[in-house]
Amino acid sequence: MKISIITATFNSAATLGDCLESIARQDWPDIEHIVIDGASQDQTLDIIRQRRNQIATLISEPDDGIYAALNKGIQHATGEVIGF
Repeated sequence: MKISIITATFNSAATLGDCLESIARQDWPDIEHIVIDGASQDQTLDIIRQRRNQIATLISEPDDGIYAALNKGIQHATGEVIGF
């Protein structure tokens, strides 16, 4: 069973590293991590790029807020279970 984890970010450099580390430490064999970024202007994208190999899908573009970002993530998810 594949699990899709969706992370919505916007200028989240202060906390994103901990989030990515937490997901990387999971031992479930089939995790799809989807990051939807609202075109951050801080170091968020630099942090994401450092761990790009752990992220299945990355979209960074302006959006209409967190719910629009989460819905965009759902559209890209292929797992049987989706978490945010």
